[in-house]
Amino acid sequence: DPIRSRLQEVRAAITRLGRVNLGAIEEYQRVNERYVFLCEQEKDLEEAKKGLARLIDEIEEVMVERFTSTFAKVNSYFGEIFQELFNGGHAELKMTDSDNVLTTGIEIIARPPGKKPQHLSLLSGGEKALTAIALLFALLKVKPSPFCLLDEIEASLDEANVSRFAAFLRRLASDIQFIVISHRKGTMEVADALYGITMEEDGVSRVVSVKLAEDRTSAAS
Repeated sequence: DPIRSRLQEVRAAITRLGRVNLGAIEEYQRVNERYVFLCEQEKDLEEAKKGLARLIDEIEEVMVERFTSTFAKVNSYFGEIFQELFNGGHAELKMTDSDNVLTTGIEIIARPPGKKPQHLSLLSGGEKALTAIALLFALLKVKPSPFCLLDEIEASLDEANVSRFAAFLRRLASDIQFIVISHRKGTMEVADALYGITMEEDGVSRVVSVKLAEDRTSAAS
C-alpha cells in the first residue's frame, strides 16, 4: 500500500529527528541577536579599517611633502657650509630611491678641493670628519636646537680646518648654546668660557674656569 509505505517513511524520518527541542525558538532568538551584534561589530571594524587607511595615506602624503622640503633645505645648506669649511669643493646629498621617499637611503657625495666627487667612505679621516661637521651644521641651520653638546668632533682636523670650524661654530652660537669638549686651541679661542680640570696634588682635582667673553669686552672697551 503506497500510503502505508509513505506513512512509515515519514514516521521513521520523525524518529530520526529525535526529541523536539522546546527551547529552540528562544535559542534561535539568542543566537540571532548575537549574530546581528557581531555583524554590526564587523561593519564598524571595516569602517574603522577604511578610516585608518585614509588617515595613513594622508599622514604619508604630509610626511613625503615635509621630508622632501626639509631634504632640499638641508642639501642646500650642506653644499654651502661644505664649501666654506673646505674653502672650496662641492658636496650634496642624494636619495638612493627618489620614487619611494619614505624608505629611501641617503648617500653623501663630496668633492674636496682638487679631488673628484666620491662617496663619504672613500674620504680621508679628516675629510670625513669635516664633511660630517658640515652636515651637522646644515641640520642645525634648518632646525636650530636650543642646546647642543659636541664631543671633540674636530679632533682629527688640521689647524686651518679647525679655525674655519671654530669661526662657523661661533656664528651659530648666536642662536644655539654650545658646550664643546675639545683640546684644540682654535676651538677654545672662540669660546665664551673655558672649564678645565687640574690636579695640583695627587688625587685632588680642581675645576678651573676662565670667562673669555668678559676679557673680550674689556679689551674692546
